[in-house]
Amino acid sequence: MGKLFGTDGVRGIANKELTPELAYKLGRIGAYILLKEKVKGKVVIGKDTRKSGDLLEAAMTAGFLSMGIDVISLGVLPTPAVAYLTRHLQADCGVVISASHNPAEYNGIKFFNYEGYKLPDETEDEIEYYILKDKDVDKRPEGENIGKVTVLEEAAKLYTDYLKTTIDCDFTGLRIAVDTANGAAYKVAPEVLKELGAEVHVICHEPDGLNINLNCGSTHPETLQKLVKEVNADIGVAFDGDADRLIAVDEKCHIVDGDHIMNICAFNLKKHNKLKNDTVVATVMSNIGLDIAMKEQGCHVVKTKVGDRYVLEEMIAKNYSLGGEQSGHIIFLDHNTTGDGLLTALQLIATMKEEDKKISQLASMMIAYPQVLVNAKVRNENKEAYLQDEVIMKEIEKIEDKMAGEGRVLIRPSGTEPLVRVMLEGKDQEELNQLATDLAKLIESRLS
Repeated sequence: MGKLFGTDGVRGIANKELTPELAYKLGRIGAYILLKEKVKGKVVIGKDTRKSGDLLEAAMTAGFLSMGIDVISLGVLPTPAVAYLTRHLQADCGVVISASHNPAEYNGIKFFNYEGYKLPDETEDEIEYYILKDKDVDKRPEGENIGKVTVLEEAAKLYTDYLKTTIDCDFTGLRIAVDTANGAAYKVAPEVLKELGAEVHVICHEPDGLNINLNCGSTHPETLQKLVKEVNADIGVAFDGDADRLIAVDEKCHIVDGDHIMNICAFNLKKHNKLKNDTVVATVMSNIGLDIAMKEQGCHVVKTKVGDRYVLEEMIAKNYSLGGEQSGHIIFLDHNTTGDGLLTALQLIATMKEEDKKISQLASMMIAYPQVLVNAKVRNENKEAYLQDEVIMKEIEKIEDKMAGEGRVLIRPSGTEPLVRVMLEGKDQEELNQLATDLAKLIESRLS
């Protein structure tokens, strides 16, 4: 078995790669590493709607119970709800059983520490060491010291009640289209929007264990676009399987991605002096249109590597309050410790309501620049060599000078293939196509 933990927990095909035996070990070793010498402790576990969720929850619960740890079962809930309830219930750690936007046959196991944050690499490495070396721990409590399970029936209400405290208005008079991806938000998302007074039209909210993310949700917003048109909605919101990301659709059926959402929410936070350091944290893949729009508002954009964990690290390190990715992972650090699709939806809709503007008007504050991506085939050992090649670096500098602050060049070596990805952004699509193609050819000629 290779490395267990990826960028977002342990993932694999359920009952084949991610087996109940592995889930049991993750429970035992996770308890040992995270709870250290505690004689007793408590853990919260939530899951999405995949059929394999029950299997993996049962196995992992057994692992915790065998270490004398009590388990609070939250049932089907979004990932960010588990992060919140870990803190709210003062649990020693939280566990989410979900594979996010992946197909139904996959599942995943993700830990949160007692503060509701994803585990640092060092802690994951420690858990992984024990499991890959097939080492058990010498702890087998007996009798009254074995852990017990409690089902928390009001888990969803605790989460949605908290979310409602993060905004200062209701949604009366708004017609909202919702796509829950047959996933973890299938109940809580429509319910909280109705409680706030909206007229809600919902699709993909009948999970059968196998239809999660199937041609729906944030990765397939075309399903939501149709619904917005059919019901003449003011806004549409689409979640992924574990509801930690959001993609919106405006009243004209245009997609409002994570970059646009961050720009709209930053505008509102700055207006109320709640955008810490007047800065948004994004990744290198965010559109340059976000940088330009934020600059016009007197704000800054800080860029990190791709991945919401890197965004969060930067936010914590520098005390920023808003960050996220183009894909719709948005983190409001004053309210939650991870990307939260439902929280993001409430913040976005509340901004609409407060500004008394259509979502298309708010989205138009940022103009997304055309992006062109061309792959350059190179020798595998040369994927990073462009940085030391004077000819390539001079050409990149020349292109950036030509764009004069209204475009950019992004070079990213592929993690899995002998390729260097050349991405250009700018105003003129045809010019970008030519410049990107020529630069990719130059890289190939120098490094292949």
